[in-house]
Amino acid sequence: MLVLRQAFEERYGMAKGLHVVSAPGRVNLMGDHIDYNGLSVFPMALSRHVSALYRERDDDTVRIASTNSRYGPREFTLRREIEPYEDGDWGNYVKAAAQGLAGRFQIEHGFDAVVHSNVPAAAGLSSSSALVVAAALALLHTNEVEIERLALAELLAKAEHYVGTQGGGMDQAICLAARKHSASRIDFEPLRMTAHLIPPEWQLIVASSLVRAEKSGAVRKLYNARTRECRDALTKVVRAFRAEDRITSYPDLLAASRPAALLKRAEDVLDDTLLRRFRHVVSEAVRVRQVEKALTAYDLKGFGRLMSKSHRSLRDDFEVSTQELDELAEIAEHAGAAGARLTGAGLGGCVVALCPDHRTPRVLKALTGRFYNKRELESDLADHLFVAEPSGGATVMAL
Repeated sequence: MLVLRQAFEERYGMAKGLHVVSAPGRVNLMGDHIDYNGLSVFPMALSRHVSALYRERDDDTVRIASTNSRYGPREFTLRREIEPYEDGDWGNYVKAAAQGLAGRFQIEHGFDAVVHSNVPAAAGLSSSSALVVAAALALLHTNEVEIERLALAELLAKAEHYVGTQGGGMDQAICLAARKHSASRIDFEPLRMTAHLIPPEWQLIVASSLVRAEKSGAVRKLYNARTRECRDALTKVVRAFRAEDRITSYPDLLAASRPAALLKRAEDVLDDTLLRRFRHVVSEAVRVRQVEKALTAYDLKGFGRLMSKSHRSLRDDFEVSTQELDELAEIAEHAGAAGARLTGAGLGGCVVALCPDHRTPRVLKALTGRFYNKRELESDLADHLFVAEPSGGATVMAL
């Protein structure tokens, strides 16, 4: 907080009338690349946050700066239609929140803000959506607008399409409505959440591949391609069932037929690429329900096995893993983790490994020695390898 206050005073003058919003990153434990298909996911919020220290303005200007010198200061005016910065600019995530809210509410007052984050950027831990959420909560507060958290999550999921990534609604929902010490099953259409406590003896290690998964670059192109491929596969399978009049989504399809029957029919009508995409979506949807049961049954080994199956599916059928992600997962499992998988969009970012607490030191040591010590790090090891603490949702408070 001292860093934020000093940065605020240096840029904007006396730090009076301040509020701080903190929005957590997240790690997805199961269900990657299926939320945008309307299927349930199983993430938890992290104890690492994107925080913004802000002060209300009397006009409609938003000024925002970062404590990270990589991101220069940005300024814009609140409008229903806000022209984006150039592709990949960090300010577009703030603009996404502003335009999304301005299209729905009377948003007339902007703010001056400084942002600080200890969520690794471009790591598949949803730092970008956390920034969208932080900006939105600051704008809602300064304009005295109230909205239920899950309704806001739905609004912001659509608003974030402003940056060009056609994602689903997992990140915004867990960021806004997570419960401490818990992972949550998130269902869509309508959006709802079911929280489950994570046993304290279960520990989740997050390990970065050191490969940035930039949503503004190759990852966005792949993400949007996978969205189209999943949609095309659904259309062809539904047509094969001659059910276009009653099945319009993956949830409809899974409610109408058993996964094994769906996969058998898909083999007859889909080419190899679409079949693999379809197989991942269907099998991952099943695994979400299975890990929920494993958690409620305190079945750590079963949960871990499902994580490893998910990683293989993301690697082989969805083709979003990398050599580094595969290596991290393998090291963690050989060192005693119950299971490991990539988390997030893939093509870089992180893996998450599940360990019983007595094995955590051994897994951390193996990852350090066999992966990180062989590579040059741009920052402290703790920025890339850490034990994740399940956190609550975003908060706003006065200073």
